[in-house]
Amino acid sequence: GVSFGGPAYWWSWPMVFCGQLMVALCFCELAARYPVAGSIYNWAKKMGGPHVGWLGGWMMMTATMVTLSAVALAYQITLPQIDDRFQFVGDGSGENDQAANAVLLGSVLILFSTLVNAFGVKLMARINSAGVFIELIAAVLLIVFLAAHITRGPSTALTETYGLGSGQPLGYFGAFLTASLASAYVMYGFDTASSLGEESHDPGRNAPRAILRALVASFLIGAFILLFALLAVEDLHAEELSTGGLQYVVLATLGDTVGEIFLWAVVVAITVCVLAVQAAGIRLMFAMARDNNLPAGAKLARVSPRFGTPVVPAVLIGVVGVVTLVVNIDQPQIFSVITSIAIIMIYLAYLLVTVPMLLRRLRGREPREGAFSLGRWGLPVNIAAVLWGTAMSLNLAWPRAEVYNATGPQHWYLRWGAFLFIGVVALGGFAYYWFVQRHRTGVLA
Repeated sequence: GVSFGGPAYWWSWPMVFCGQLMVALCFCELAARYPVAGSIYNWAKKMGGPHVGWLGGWMMMTATMVTLSAVALAYQITLPQIDDRFQFVGDGSGENDQAANAVLLGSVLILFSTLVNAFGVKLMARINSAGVFIELIAAVLLIVFLAAHITRGPSTALTETYGLGSGQPLGYFGAFLTASLASAYVMYGFDTASSLGEESHDPGRNAPRAILRALVASFLIGAFILLFALLAVEDLHAEELSTGGLQYVVLATLGDTVGEIFLWAVVVAITVCVLAVQAAGIRLMFAMARDNNLPAGAKLARVSPRFGTPVVPAVLIGVVGVVTLVVNIDQPQIFSVITSIAIIMIYLAYLLVTVPMLLRRLRGREPREGAFSLGRWGLPVNIAAVLWGTAMSLNLAWPRAEVYNATGPQHWYLRWGAFLFIGVVALGGFAYYWFVQRHRTGVLA
């Protein structure tokens, strides 16, 4: 964000929140009425029919498996900064040292997540609750510590653009749109708060609350951490602010000892995030398999009598995640394109829920009343959600060289990777569904 838009990129955080809040409110209405596993898949199916539902589920499932790998790579950004001994491959200066070590650390994390998700909801709940508690305490303390070290006021930090965008057709607005990707990459996944609906108490009431809590808490905590980091960093123009990010600010501002304690909290946050992403992917795969909408549906929909979880989806998603990581060893540029595209696919999957929902409203078919209802605000909120999702999807997919082909050599297929990859995944997957799988659809469990 700072690299593309300067510290003023901070304003993209509330912008993205407002847009995603419209989407989340639509999801809350659906979660109150259909609190079942595989939220996006089932919501798209209820709103747009089986074909739209399958495509939404397919897009979300593919994106989730790639996102799992992308989040796991964050270990490499954090652990070696805590202790050099976490750099197991070389000393970090070799051409492929960083990438290979990232694959190693990420694979270990995915293995751990797979085992936890396969062993049951209770174990997952305990680890998740402990992790979230540590996250929240650490986040609040980090805000306090950074606030105690501020060196400038918001009027200075939040208006600094580094002169980016000058001489360009759109000026700073174009730079700001690119920088806003940093916020868009983070503020998603709130739908997963309802993905365990069938396994929780009174999901019709609790699922909508969980969705809103997840989004609002992420916004508030993230906004204050980013704000005070920009106010506390000693040199607002330091190059490391663009390359080292928050980890650099924490270590440089708070010192090694205190900084490393907070970086361990970041490790906990990454771990909990991977667990949650995989858990949501498992429930989505299970939901589609239960309708026999995936190959080998009977095996994927089987629930372990011992652990009470669908073990095969957990293992399959874990294996795909590790295989995806391996691509990062020799082709990091292609991997970065695919991980960026995964976020776009999630936004598109959201649109496959909000667009059919809007069409139903326009035809006078409002969602059934439930524990959460937007009432007369339903239509304007739904329209805003669709407009936001469409605009941000285009912004994410725009063929920018600095995003999709940041280092040489330049390749047209990397710059247009979003359109190419999503086209192949969407059209190829839907062709298989249309000609093969839809003829086998039928509830298995």
